[in-house]
Amino acid sequence: MARRRIRHIGPAARPPGGSAELAAARPALFLDGVATFVRKSFVIAEMEARKLRHDMMELLTRVVQPVLWLLVFGEVFTRTRVIPTGHLPYIDFMAPGILAQSVLFIAIFYGIGVIWERDLGLVHKLIVSPTPRAALVLGKAFSAGIRALSQALVIYLLAVILGVHIDWSPPALAGVLAAVLLGGACFSTFSLIIACLVKTRERFMGIGQLLTMPLFFASNAIYPISMKPGWLQVLAHANPLTYQVDALRTLMLAGGASSFHLAADFGILGAITIALILLAGRLYPAIVR
Repeated sequence: MARRRIRHIGPAARPPGGSAELAAARPALFLDGVATFVRKSFVIAEMEARKLRHDMMELLTRVVQPVLWLLVFGEVFTRTRVIPTGHLPYIDFMAPGILAQSVLFIAIFYGIGVIWERDLGLVHKLIVSPTPRAALVLGKAFSAGIRALSQALVIYLLAVILGVHIDWSPPALAGVLAAVLLGGACFSTFSLIIACLVKTRERFMGIGQLLTMPLFFASNAIYPISMKPGWLQVLAHANPLTYQVDALRTLMLAGGASSFHLAADFGILGAITIALILLAGRLYPAIVR
């Protein structure tokens, strides 16, 4: 009798429609999890961005390099007219490339800050927090993009002084903002992966310096891809900086035309960034070992 009673009571005790209610609640739970992930990522990004208020000298020193490229290299090659850029003056062609270069140089050395944080014990506190590792990485990635926005402001001012034909429409400016943030996130995450692997400042600086110039010159930042030899064209098409430059050149310049299409530029950059964030999220705890 007891067994029969248990068998009878078991199914009757289940709430009617329980599985249906659980299935209906899953989308809400998923959206709540996504919102929590995004909120924690922005908290990390805001925390990292606050550091700019205490290190304004870094922003000022980073202004020097793009100024030299545009005022010296750009002006000289604009006068010589040795690089075919179609209907664009060379200084117009070069300005978006120098903006992409500035984003690259800021982001590619961003990982050294993580090594400093490890030495100070800050990374240990973040690792043991309930924040997902991918959210930590995403927050740091977007903070690098925020730092790069200061460079965008400087290059826009220089471009106006040098007579570059800028597209001032709100959609174009929003697109440039998105390209700068996405490029900064992509290369800073790549930098974070390097920091997780090498774990020392000296090795990181050596690898960072080794990578920056090949990434820059093996892109379309200062000359068209069509000028390169075949093997270098292959590298240029595999270089994420190429797609950031193409997006910036299309959006920043009045009458700018994309070589790959904007959807392809943002799609490739976005896919690479997501893949790097997932990889960095798995490697991030390794930096404390």
